[in-house]
Amino acid sequence: MAISIRSLPLVLLVLLPGAHATLLSRQQIDEMLAPLGSDNQFDSSKAIDWGVLPGPFYTPELGLGIGTAVVGIYRPDSQDKVSQNSTLALKGFFSTTGAFGVGFQNHSFFADDQWRFFADGSLNNMPTYFWGTGYQAGHNNGNKEKYTQQAFQIAPQLLYRIANATYAGVGWDFSSTHASKTDEDNSSLLRAQKAGVSSLSSGVSGSLSYDTRDFVSNASRGQYLRLSDTYFAPELGGDSRFNAVEGQYNAYHSLSAKSVLALDAYSRLTTGELPWDRLSGLGDDKRMRGYYQGRYRDRNVFSSQIEYRRKLNWRHGYVLWAGAGTLSSKAGDLGQGPWLPTLGAGYRFEFKPKMNVRLDFGIGRGSSGFYFQVGEAF
Repeated sequence: MAISIRSLPLVLLVLLPGAHATLLSRQQIDEMLAPLGSDNQFDSSKAIDWGVLPGPFYTPELGLGIGTAVVGIYRPDSQDKVSQNSTLALKGFFSTTGAFGVGFQNHSFFADDQWRFFADGSLNNMPTYFWGTGYQAGHNNGNKEKYTQQAFQIAPQLLYRIANATYAGVGWDFSSTHASKTDEDNSSLLRAQKAGVSSLSSGVSGSLSYDTRDFVSNASRGQYLRLSDTYFAPELGGDSRFNAVEGQYNAYHSLSAKSVLALDAYSRLTTGELPWDRLSGLGDDKRMRGYYQGRYRDRNVFSSQIEYRRKLNWRHGYVLWAGAGTLSSKAGDLGQGPWLPTLGAGYRFEFKPKMNVRLDFGIGRGSSGFYFQVGEAF
């Protein structure tokens, strides 16, 4: 996916409200974004109505970079008046560390919301670090090992409504990860891992969810509760046998016509012979923002966050959040170890109806990160 650096000044004008106020009018910006489909309109006559918006980012693991957000809104059945709009989000990036990658996330709704098909995937090549397993390993910055991660991941799932707002689902979770350019001597933490520098994981999942959100990609009201169990095994095409149980709860409360209070709680518990790349982690662009992805990892994690979302005039908005997370090697010890805090603020620009690009700045304990993404964190 090509990204033009020449488009960056336009993006900065769009995403900095104070900057464009004296330079470009709202109408002028709308006219400049219209050829990219970022006109804050949805044309239901199109098979997929696309919008494109590039922008800058900075994260602890990727450094400074440029990403492109491409969002398509569509309705599989134009006669379906019950299902919410389906969305397909594509993203591509490259950064000053030499990292590059592409990814996608799809939410499809069919047959008056009787069926749902969700999927996400990514293909990345990223210089990064490995600290080891556990809080103490991540806390000790002196033992980190630099390597280049080459990873492919895909996770589709099909859901069927079994009761009002209640869905049963089946899915597949596949990933392939290779660590190159590792330390060649005996001090390499990665080479000492049982899985070695290459890991292949394949698992099938079953899930049960309750979902009353008004719009999955950017909810303003409703609740979401999901429990899933994923079994990974060599018979399914992987290298290791292990199990992962995930629980997620989100709640959204509209404080006014322009403000929402959102809550997120998440836990992942695992058993079996986990490869290093499938350990539970604290820190990414959705949860525990501000921490280097992969720095804090162990068998079990729990995190929670609360976020205030405010719609401003025109297409602008902002968010404020605070949260905390913890990890452990034993499920029974979860919550007894140190807790890591996160807080931050973000800017929102609506380039399709209820579809935002977000610029988030997260602060953790001893680290921070700047994120450019499509859609809300949760």
